[in-house]
Amino acid sequence: MKKVPNPIDTHVGARLRMRRMLIGMRQEKLVEALNITFHQIQKYEKGANRIGASRLQELARILNVPPAFFFEDAPSGAAPAPGLAEPNANSYVVDFLSTPEGLQLNKAFALIRDPKVRRRILDLVASLAENSDAAANDGGIGSQK
Repeated sequence: MKKVPNPIDTHVGARLRMRRMLIGMRQEKLVEALNITFHQIQKYEKGANRIGASRLQELARILNVPPAFFFEDAPSGAAPAPGLAEPNANSYVVDFLSTPEGLQLNKAFALIRDPKVRRRILDLVASLAENSDAAANDGGIGSQK
């Protein structure tokens, strides 16, 4: 059976990837700075391998963040009360900003100063998401009813 990563390890790895991408650092540069293998960085970022305290401290220094950065909005580990669980919105943000597209979209959007243009973009994205959701629920494009 495949081992499932600990949610906190996954979160720390996602924060590592997000920060690395936010500052425009390639994995290769991080490999050189840490003197570890490319494969190890990939495992850290996926949460497949746990990052030890000294390595986390070193990553924080290299990425110019406090070590606590990696734990911001981390899952608590406590199970929510049945029926009251809501998806963690912060995990969606980290997941989104950990993709090249999410990072590019975020940077481009931040450069738009006109609030009306920003609002129109939000409306467009919301409309596209609704249409995508409706298409998925109908069986997708070209589905037969």
